[in-house]
Amino acid sequence: MDMTLESCRSFVQVLASSAPAPGGGGAAALVGAIGTALGNMVGSLTVGKKKYADVEAEIIALKEKCDALQTELLDQVEADDKGFVPLAKAYGIPKDDPNREAILEEATLTACAVPMHIMELCCQAIGYIQIFAEKGSRLAVSDAGCAAVCCKAALQAASLNVFINTKSLKNREAAQALNAKANGMLSTYCALADGIFNTVKASFGQ
Repeated sequence: MDMTLESCRSFVQVLASSAPAPGGGGAAALVGAIGTALGNMVGSLTVGKKKYADVEAEIIALKEKCDALQTELLDQVEADDKGFVPLAKAYGIPKDDPNREAILEEATLTACAVPMHIMELCCQAIGYIQIFAEKGSRLAVSDAGCAAVCCKAALQAASLNVFINTKSLKNREAAQALNAKANGMLSTYCALADGIFNTVKASFGQ
């Protein structure tokens, strides 16, 4: 079931249950989509205003990118569920099955793919939000700050769904490569999100 087609209340109720999905990855994708949409809202409130006519074309182009990005993030909610299925099945294979280890290894790599992609999408979103915060309507600048916070949280949450899987990989070279990529994104984009938040906060004299 695509949980993004359910109500917010239904999503949260299922999230709180013992159902295997949605879990942390799906929640991260949803939070990332919400953060991206908040940034996009700043753009929507900027377009058409005479005061921002000189950046209107740039903001319109950015909004189109965010439209696609928030849709792709929402798609990752179900994708994360499907990506976990092979791993769940692999754990059910009898331990004396000679193929178990190879199947489990492949399924673990598969389970890393979606949260890694969620991280990549959140990084894109934070980059776009920075522009909305710098050039968008000052009346909505707090929303740009909120957007950055949401996307940073989604980025961090998705990373944990990568790390829990890379920890169990037998192929340590592959695990280290995935860890390095994830940590690189965290280092760069968490700092960028913090910068956006602190700049917005400072604009209110805080």
